[in-house]
Amino acid sequence: MQMEFFPSRSLTWYLARLFVTRIFAVLLMLVLVLQVLDLLGESGDILAYHGNGQAQLLYYVTLRVPQLIARFLPYSVLLATIITLATLNQNSEVISMKAAGLSAHQVLAPLFLSALVISAGSLAFNERVVTRATAMLNAWQAVKYGPIPKSSNAKANLYMSDGRDLLIAGNIDGDGNAMVLHDVTFYHRDDTAIITEKLRADRATFANPGWRFENPVRFDVATITTSRSAAVTVAPGITPAKIMLANVDADSQNIFQLTRSIEALKAAGRRTSELEAAWWHKLSGPFSSVLMPLLGAVTAFGLARSGQLLIRAVIGMALGFAYFVLDNAALAMGNFGGYPPLIAAWAPFVLFALIGETVLIRTEE
Repeated sequence: MQMEFFPSRSLTWYLARLFVTRIFAVLLMLVLVLQVLDLLGESGDILAYHGNGQAQLLYYVTLRVPQLIARFLPYSVLLATIITLATLNQNSEVISMKAAGLSAHQVLAPLFLSALVISAGSLAFNERVVTRATAMLNAWQAVKYGPIPKSSNAKANLYMSDGRDLLIAGNIDGDGNAMVLHDVTFYHRDDTAIITEKLRADRATFANPGWRFENPVRFDVATITTSRSAAVTVAPGITPAKIMLANVDADSQNIFQLTRSIEALKAAGRRTSELEAAWWHKLSGPFSSVLMPLLGAVTAFGLARSGQLLIRAVIGMALGFAYFVLDNAALAMGNFGGYPPLIAAWAPFVLFALIGETVLIRTEE
């Protein structure tokens, strides 16, 4: 038996090339099919806004495709693992490698290395591309596919109180004192929390303090009258910093931005377990691809002509999908404090790594 972890350079390159090409082929197939189905569902809403056309449909695709790639890359690695190993088994190449003295771990080593590289690339892609696309898409959807937000820092769906009064905005653009609220509504309430006045404007800017509504429409509840008024400044207790803390979306922030948001929320005495679980999952999610060759390894071994290749492939697929189910369940438990954030993000990874390793050792080593 060879003592090196990797087989020869030629064999390592051969197995890695087979594996990587199948990963991207499966990922391309999944993304194309899912994007077409998603676009069929959303195109009606996009085109419902007056003036939208093919350019807006293509823009939606550019924002949605990164999300689909990030979500389904681990599934693609799992399916590519099963396809690659089943093909090698069917052609008796696994038997040849084991006859040459390679262990099961050595056969799988090029796949682990390839998956590790893809995981690192996925992490960088998620942090640099997916977070920005998610922020832009959320902000665009908040205005019902109206004017496209100009900033990748755009946020959506603000709902905050200033004492008894309420401030609501459909879309938020910019940071700090340059922050701008779009599709904004202010409700003034009396001491009994009954709404007495409503202000509605397309745009509000920070007046330090308060928010300056530009040409708002005023509705007076007592007289049931509507009028257009000059610029009005309201909600002096709401600052851009408070808005940023109240509107933290983990999917729209990279890991450094999310770290700062968590620290600010902790300093303000706010609960952060959901965001901390999402922070850890930004690491465990992309690196789940490294698990897939281990969970699908059962497909590689055993005689193909014994008739059990299909059963082994199904077992490998079942292990992989069981991981994804448990990962989502653990993350949900971490969101409401059932699990500590670190456990919620990494426990399924460690558990299935042990399961996969146990199955591989007991059956093949």
